[in-house]
Amino acid sequence: MRWQTLWEGKWILLSLGILTISAWFWMPWSAAFPGILFLFTLWFFRDPPRRIPEGSGLIVSPADGRVTDIGEIDEIELLNRRVRRIGIFLSVFDVHVNRAPADSRVVYTAEFEGTYHDARSPAASTHNTARTWGFQCPDGILLVVRQITGAIARRIVPWASLDQKVARGQRFGMIRFGSRTEICLPLEAEVTVQVGQHVKGGNSVIARLPRP
Repeated sequence: MRWQTLWEGKWILLSLGILTISAWFWMPWSAAFPGILFLFTLWFFRDPPRRIPEGSGLIVSPADGRVTDIGEIDEIELLNRRVRRIGIFLSVFDVHVNRAPADSRVVYTAEFEGTYHDARSPAASTHNTARTWGFQCPDGILLVVRQITGAIARRIVPWASLDQKVARGQRFGMIRFGSRTEICLPLEAEVTVQVGQHVKGGNSVIARLPRP
């Protein structure tokens, strides 16, 4: 468990810790529920190490979760062209740290204020509060990743900064509690995952970029 990730949950953990201790002194059995919530929250903010695959043109998943959709859309915020989008739903049981899909440089990041629909709803992609990232690979290919909040997850925590170089699988931020992460790839990219498949951020190869 990394301290940076745990630090993001410090106030929740502190509050639950105080509540658990107070309940224990008042009536020991009443500490069970806040104690379980404390342990679950501590587990939620875990950040296990990952084995980052090596190889030219590999794109790794930016998030843990289940692939909910793969399709073509018109990406108009940054690319202004048709792309292939992979959507990943993160339940409260998934690791919520986001990782860079490839060796790249952060060329764009912007937050959009919106609503808080359930992250599994189609409306979440266009209406929910979100942060968009643009990662430019050394060959010039631009990958777009969107962190999208949900009905429970309402805070996006950015760790990377504009113009920063990131390695494949490097942590660049997290979303607190259930949420959605999307990645937009060139249409020529070979997608290697299927809808319904569970992927791990920084570890699961989800696509291969075309060779120059």
